Amino acid sequence: MMREKFDEDLRYLDNLLLEMAMLNENAIKKAILLLDEKDKEIAKEVSNFEEKIDVYEDIIQKHCLKLFVEQQPAAGDLRRISAALKMITDMERIGDNSRDIAEICMLLPIDYRKDKFPLINDMAEATIGIVNDSINAFVNRDIEAAEQIEKEDDVIDNYFIMIRDEIIDIIKSDFDPEAAIDFLMISKYLERIADHAVNISRWVIFSIKG
Repeated sequence: MMREKFDEDLRYLDNLLLEMAMLNENAIKKAILLLDEKDKEIAKEVSNFEEKIDVYEDIIQKHCLKLFVEQQPAAGDLRRISAALKMITDMERIGDNSRDIAEICMLLPIDYRKDKFPLINDMAEATIGIVNDSINAFVNRDIEAAEQIEKEDDVIDNYFIMIRDEIIDIIKSDFDPEAAIDFLMISKYLERIADHAVNISRWVIFSIKG
């Protein structure tokens, strides 16, 4: 009976992590959308997502501490809960990075849209994918998927290098240098988000293998 209750609590933990990951996904998508739509309401949505992510971090922390105290988990279960506590720190920072992207997008000139840098959109989609894959690997206890995350991160790193090189080229033309730096910062924040996903994947591997 105790084990059934514990398993139910672990499933609840998984659901909380998935919901937090969904907030991260929405925050990134909305932030990048601001490149095309300088809409204060969308910017406010990103801020709201970031605040909700902070709330989820607090809820998950309390749930994990409750499991430690009430269930006194051993071995694999202990690693699983400990990993979740570490993962939510990275997930909270993903929310912060999404808000940072939104703030930069709102400062860009109105005519500097995604079509100036199509790779930014591709990089954002790949970044969302790596975040979701890392969380799904934890929930599904899929060590092979977790081990693939670092390879996916290489793709994100390559996007950053391509965007950086493209920016260097266009700065030599009549492109606004300040806007070029803003685009570079957006891609840098996306790269950081992917790095957080790699951290998450490493905690997934720890939770399974030790």
